[in-house]
Order: sequence, then C-alpha cells, then structure tokens
Amino acid sequence: MGSVGRRVGVLFVCTGNICRSPAAEGIFLRELERRGSGDRFRVDSAGTGGWHAGERADHRTLDEAARRGIPVPSIARAIRRSDHEDFDWIVCMDASHRSALLAAGAPAERLVLVLHHHDQPRDDLEDPYYGGREGFTRMFDDLEVAVRRLADRLGA
Repeated sequence: MGSVGRRVGVLFVCTGNICRSPAAEGIFLRELERRGSGDRFRVDSAGTGGWHAGERADHRTLDEAARRGIPVPSIARAIRRSDHEDFDWIVCMDASHRSALLAAGAPAERLVLVLHHHDQPRDDLEDPYYGGREGFTRMFDDLEVAVRRLADRLGA
C-alpha cells in the first residue's frame, strides 16, 4: 500500500488509547527517527472506545516510555470511521480490537495484529491497565520487538 509521494498511514489501536496503542505509536516514531524515514509515514493511535478522549497516556505508560527514551505524544481519541480509509495499516493490539473494527466496516486487508510481528507470534498483547508496573514493562518489551519488525515490513 502507499504510493510514490504519499506518506504511508499507520494507526495503532487499543481499547482506550492510553496504554498499548500510545506506547506502540511512540516506539514506531522513535524507530522511524532512528532510520531517518519519518517523512515517509503518517502515524497516529486511537481507541475502540472514547472513554479517555482528550487525555494523555496513562502515567505508567509515560513513566516506562521516559525510562526507555521513547516519546509518547499521543492524546487519546476514539477511532473514527474515516480512519478505515485514511490509514494504510491499522495495527491492533489484540484480536478483540480487530474483531470490533471488522464489525465496524474496516477493510480486513488493512488490519494487522501487532504481535504477529514478534519473535514469538501471538494474537493478544496483554492489557496492563488493571495491573502493576511490571505489566507495563512487559508491554514495552513485547512492543519494542514487534514494532521494530513491523517497521522492517513496512520498509521504514
């Protein structure tokens, strides 16, 4: 997907857009910066629900990101129907997000599961929201591997 002269759109999606998807967005942005290919991509994140719309990422996401030197510029928002066409890749954090987006009319060929790009592929990135800091550490560990490989796949 994507064409010459047009930036490739990548949207990361989780439930509330305050833990997993903003972390993935930040990791992807850092990876693009490292590779010098940020001008070729348009990157955002969203949630399947809008409970946290307008908020910054969860403080535990921000803390772990800062510890790793990862920027997290995201402000939470709910996914919009227009996102289905505006983004070339919609990267879901778990199978429930993919199912919800399919039910809402998102094109299946644009939907991918983030951990399908991991060394140990699986469908679901565990949601750390209701747990302690160790869940956020594991989340970042998994996302750093998967998002780096996703960047490879997208030719970043």
